[in-house]
Amino acid sequence: MRKTGGQLAMLAVINGLLLVVGAMISGGSFLSIFNLQSMASQVPEIGLLAIGVMLAMCAGNGGIDLSGIALANLSGVLSAVIVSSFLSVNDNGTAFSLAFIAGAILTGLAGGVINGLLISRLNITPILCTLGTQMAFMGLAVVVSGGKAVMVGSPALLSSIGNDMLFQIPISFLLFVVVAGVVAALLKFTPYGLWLMLMGTNPKAAVYAGFPKNGVLVATYAISGMLSGLVGVIIAARNVNVKYDYGSTYLLIAILIAVMAGVKPEGGYGRVICVVLSAIALQLMSSLLNFGGLSNFVRDFAWGLLLLTFLAVGRYDIAGFLSPGRRSPNPSVPVPQTPK
Repeated sequence: MRKTGGQLAMLAVINGLLLVVGAMISGGSFLSIFNLQSMASQVPEIGLLAIGVMLAMCAGNGGIDLSGIALANLSGVLSAVIVSSFLSVNDNGTAFSLAFIAGAILTGLAGGVINGLLISRLNITPILCTLGTQMAFMGLAVVVSGGKAVMVGSPALLSSIGNDMLFQIPISFLLFVVVAGVVAALLKFTPYGLWLMLMGTNPKAAVYAGFPKNGVLVATYAISGMLSGLVGVIIAARNVNVKYDYGSTYLLIAILIAVMAGVKPEGGYGRVICVVLSAIALQLMSSLLNFGGLSNFVRDFAWGLLLLTFLAVGRYDIAGFLSPGRRSPNPSVPVPQTPK
């Protein structure tokens, strides 16, 4: 049985060490309130996408959502184009903001439902399905926007989400924490969470137990899609405009965060709190690399190497080897006992 507290403790230690190292190499400026606020404001976009990746991975059967950032961009672009056609950001900024937010989240929901239906009803392998919808969502965003950035503007409500502080904490980060808490509660206290994890752990048993497998899959990708829609809102709030190719490296980073958080690629296990800490740790690492003057190309190489490392290490139960009674790397294969 996986010791769920071990991953949480490890991530907490990693975050603490990164803060200490950052303070040492920067002479303390790494821990300045301005730098901490700047880092916190960059976590929500990728953190929300990583939670969506986690949910899809927990479903098992090679489940993963590769369409997250493409759907986020489509949500922002489509909502901006539609809302701008009947509302002016200058005449009524609040109404524009509310309509844009609703449009983006509904677009994300629709895209997620499409993913879920294709996977559950047509039995398409999730990684191939979401790769295809990723290309479709991006292509649709290009058609809708004409390949150009779509101006959203800076209405007060939308701008506050992307740029303002509450108790010296970025509002977007607080929103991320609240949404993460809601998803964590959904997984822990509702039948959906139990069905999702059991379906990823033992899909045959889930079928024989009468779990609504198709409904769980559709709900999982629908939630992931809504998270992508919310990312589209945050992108627009922070950048004033939206574009079809924003965040081209976000997919790799979201998967890396989920793997660092201990989410099992084969399904059945994942904790939202670990994903949150993993997202924060990766942002701290990114800021450290920036302080070191390294280019984005070096950073992308580091992310890819780190992802491969965690995937390789995740194949073995390291805690089992360190415990007094050695355990097997594969729980399904018993360890031979020495005859007495």
